[in-house]
Amino acid sequence: MRKRWIAGAMGAAGLALALAACADNAALPVSAGFGTDPVLPEPERRLLPTVAIAPVDGWAAGETPVAAAGLEVRAFARGLDYPRWLHVLPNGDVLVAESRKQPQKADSLRAAVENRVMTLAGSAGVSADRITLLRDADGDGVAEERHVLLSDLVSPFGMALVGDDLYVANTDALLRFPYRTGDTRIDAPGEVVAALPAAGTNRHWTKGLIAGPDGTLYVAVGADSDHAENGLEAEAGRAMIHAVDPATGTMRPFATGLRNPVGMDFEPATGTLWTAVNERDELGGDLVPDYMTSVRDGGFYGWPWVYYGDRPDPRVTPPRPDRVAEAIAPDYALGSHTASLGLAFAEGARLGPRFADGAFIGQHGSWNRRPRSGYKVIFVPFADGRPAGGPVDVLTGFLAEDRAKGRPAGVAIARDGALLVADDAGDTVWRVALPRDRKTP
Repeated sequence: MRKRWIAGAMGAAGLALALAACADNAALPVSAGFGTDPVLPEPERRLLPTVAIAPVDGWAAGETPVAAAGLEVRAFARGLDYPRWLHVLPNGDVLVAESRKQPQKADSLRAAVENRVMTLAGSAGVSADRITLLRDADGDGVAEERHVLLSDLVSPFGMALVGDDLYVANTDALLRFPYRTGDTRIDAPGEVVAALPAAGTNRHWTKGLIAGPDGTLYVAVGADSDHAENGLEAEAGRAMIHAVDPATGTMRPFATGLRNPVGMDFEPATGTLWTAVNERDELGGDLVPDYMTSVRDGGFYGWPWVYYGDRPDPRVTPPRPDRVAEAIAPDYALGSHTASLGLAFAEGARLGPRFADGAFIGQHGSWNRRPRSGYKVIFVPFADGRPAGGPVDVLTGFLAEDRAKGRPAGVAIARDGALLVADDAGDTVWRVALPRDRKTP
């Protein structure tokens, strides 16, 4: 009766926050959830996840994040509208997807919580739904040209160039546009190559995209739930990476059981596809670590029945021991609830020997953990095509006590070897590089 009274007095969103506030804090340090052998405590059962996102204040004039020792950071472009993802063209032009999730009705308690989280995170609002082209023609590290390359899209995210074809992954379809080197505007209508899952709440709306060496397109599609609580029928075509033949639009599952794969890149030494994956919630502040992993053709990575290779999710019924036996354990944990989105290997980077071999990861930051995790860009060193050490902070300072200045998402290597970081909540693309008097050849 008391819970019903609270719901009537506070509304669904207020109830969600009140219940979440009763949740326990994480017991382990964030570092316990990193590496090839993360600490995995017993799962907790929560009525609702903790809501502890850092409200976004934005950057004051002259403020920047903090770069690692020996590097400097400056704004490559400011005043963007939620710059979520990046793609660098061969001529050095930088494409930015300015995009948000399409609005949803708060017709359930879970939807009310999600809407509240989006508001606090600065991700609520009308989506710009465009691809902006940034050009640094004079090479001074600041984009002095800004052009709307494509407009009137539907929550665009991933981008890939194959020959003279530019592919854009809307939330609901993979599109193809004609492109010529140096174009600053494309007016031709997009050709639909393949429809993409976007029904239901479209909870994980982003559609990652990368082109393989043979021109095959890989599209990452996240689940529409936390642990398939709405039934597997609602997850058709989701929680997987698809391989798409651009000539025919034919899609096939390339790797499955990935709750929310986002960033993808090919490891340069082996040519293997890797992805950054956001794992499930509501099992406590120390579960389940997000991760990066190599991706095998036909591989199954556990979701929703199992996490981290052999640990059944107690909420998913009926149990499927056969699925547990099939599941592939991830290669490298990236911390619980860090929301690791961006993934870019260091090929072409000119940031000194410390950052010559490995992967840069944009950690958007937790919305459901105390203390907060993520809110930074890290580097995971590699050797012989495999992770080989602990994470190194590359760009920090996004958190100021309990509030955020911005939130890093996509990362990319610029043609000149700098690291570009899309800070969606901060409306900025940051450029991390060696100081100009210490540039490597």
